[in-house]
Amino acid sequence: MKKPPGIIITHSPAKSGKYIGSPSIAVLPDGTYVVSHDFFGPKANHTISASSVVFSSKDKGKTWQKISDINPLFWGKLFVHNEKLYIIGIRHEYGDILIRRSEDGGKSWTKPDSPKTGLIKKGTYHCAPCKTLIHNNRIWRAFEEFTGGKWGNFSSLVINAPIDADLLNAKSWTFSQPLPKQENIEWLEGNVLLDPDNNIVNVLRTNENTKGKDKAAIVHVSSNGQKLSYDPENDFIDMPGGGSKFTIRYDERSSRYWAIVSKQTLPTAYRNNLILISSVDLRDWKIESQLFLHTDEKKHGWQYVDWLFENNDIIFINRTAFDDEFGGAHNAHDANYLTFHRIKYGMQ
Repeated sequence: MKKPPGIIITHSPAKSGKYIGSPSIAVLPDGTYVVSHDFFGPKANHTISASSVVFSSKDKGKTWQKISDINPLFWGKLFVHNEKLYIIGIRHEYGDILIRRSEDGGKSWTKPDSPKTGLIKKGTYHCAPCKTLIHNNRIWRAFEEFTGGKWGNFSSLVINAPIDADLLNAKSWTFSQPLPKQENIEWLEGNVLLDPDNNIVNVLRTNENTKGKDKAAIVHVSSNGQKLSYDPENDFIDMPGGGSKFTIRYDERSSRYWAIVSKQTLPTAYRNNLILISSVDLRDWKIESQLFLHTDEKKHGWQYVDWLFENNDIIFINRTAFDDEFGGAHNAHDANYLTFHRIKYGMQ
C-alpha cells in the first residue's frame, strides 16, 4: 500500500465515520509546532457537540504527539498572541463563536462557559482555520453567519478586538455589520488581510458551483471595522483554487501574497491538484509550482491547507484523502489523514 506524501500526524479510517477536518497550525515562542483538527461525519456529532484534537512536535514536524482534546470546538484556528496560545472557532456546525486560551502549550484549555470566559457571541456562525490580522493595534478575524435555509446562505462579517484586551471577554470584540449573500455567489471562509494600499480586505472563497470554480471575492472593510462593501463588477476575481478553502499570507521579502490551493480547472480537477500560487496585488495570481497531483479525484485529495513561513521554507498541514489498509478514504472530501509538509518557496 502506498502511503500519502508527507509526515502522517494522525489517521482516522473511513469506517470510523469520523473524518479529518479543519487543519490548523501555529508555532509557539519556544519553537514547538502545534496543530489541531476537528472531526466531521456521521459518527462525529459535529452538529451538536463538536470535538477537536491537538498535537505537538518538538523536532520541527518529524514526530508528533497528541496532547489534548477540546470539546466543544469546531472549525478552530490556532494562533499565538502575546506569547499565549489561542484557538478560535465555533461550538458546533453553525453555532456560537468560541475562543479558548492555553498557557501550557496546548495541553489544557480555558472553558468558554460564559461571555467572560470565551463565549464571544451566540448564533449560527461559520468559519475555517484562516489567519488573524494584527493592524492598528487590533486583532482582526473573519466569520460568516448562516442565515438559514439552504446551504450557501452566508453573510460575511469581520470581528476585531484591541491587542491588549482580554480576548476571552466578549465585550472586547466589535462586530461589523453583516454583508448579505450576493446574487450567484456563495462565499465563505474569509481571510482578513491588508491590501497593497494598506486597507483591510476580506478575501473569501466562493462556492465552486457559482460562476467559476477558480474564483474568489474581495470584500472591503472600513477602517473602523463597522462596514463591509463589495463591488460585483470588480471584486469577483480569478484565483486558482478560489472554490475551496485557502489561507493567504503576505511575505515582505518577496513583496508578494502566497497561498496553497486546490486548483480545480485547466485541467478539470476536484481537490486532487495542489499548487503554490502568489500575487503582488491579490487580484492577479501566478502559479509557482505544483505540489501534489493524483489522477483519481474521487478518493484522493489535499485540501484545507493551513501554513506558515519559516525562514526559506513553508510548513503546512492539510486534510488528506488517500489509500490506507482499510480501502482508503470515504471520498476525496472526507479525508482520512492529517499530514505535515515542508517545502521551499521561491522569492521573486
